Amino acid sequence: MSAPAMKGKVYLMGAGPGDPDLLTVKALRVLRAAEVVLHDDLVSSKILDLIPASTQVRNVGKRCGQAAISQERIHSLLISAAREGRQVVRLKGGDPLLFGRVGEEMEALSLAGIDFEVVPGVTSAMGAAAAAKIPLTDRRFASKLVFVSNHAAGDTPAVWDDVISQDATHVVYMPGADYSEIAARLSAGGLNGRTPCLVVATPLRQSNKFIEPRCTNWRWSRACLPLLCSSSARSLAHCHISRRAEKHHRAQPASHTKRFCT
Repeated sequence: MSAPAMKGKVYLMGAGPGDPDLLTVKALRVLRAAEVVLHDDLVSSKILDLIPASTQVRNVGKRCGQAAISQERIHSLLISAAREGRQVVRLKGGDPLLFGRVGEEMEALSLAGIDFEVVPGVTSAMGAAAAAKIPLTDRRFASKLVFVSNHAAGDTPAVWDDVISQDATHVVYMPGADYSEIAARLSAGGLNGRTPCLVVATPLRQSNKFIEPRCTNWRWSRACLPLLCSSSARSLAHCHISRRAEKHHRAQPASHTKRFCT
């Protein structure tokens, strides 16, 4: 008599903003027991180092709209590995339920009859705010928190102009390369041109970077950096300004000061 087939399972898991110490206890346990890991491009190398050497690991990430592998192919890899009886981790940066295409993957797994579980993680907005020591809400100035994505499916433009509010902190995920267009949309939505904003790269990693423009002073571009924009002028006052010349993706004019929070 043949042995019963092992039942595979897929874990849709958040890796957080990059610091391994911010992985949940459950996430670490699941990751160390995984037989297959399909990870996003933004998952930090320190977290990938926690995966056992015997585990099959594959980068299936998309970066700034450039996809090395289709979403349908990712579905196929998840389903086939689970059907082989393997414990599969779909490892995503931040939290998997927030702007991570997890809805499409959950639907594909459900239709295929694959058992799956969601393991939450710390989203990049929380990690960025923590690294910069900025409260996302403040009862005196910002009583709302708005998360939006500047990326939609296919060629459909993202629509979020109608949720802009004077008493909110706005977080724009996947803003793209043209920050002047983001600034124009925020201004058209009613934000004052002096509203403080913070562009954050790789929060809670040693290479983290903070750039603090104002809403109307974005005559430059950056590629795919998360953006926090608060209607509270004081919410960015916790930052210690350090005038250091750094480079990220491309050189910037000397007039652009980068701020690093301590």
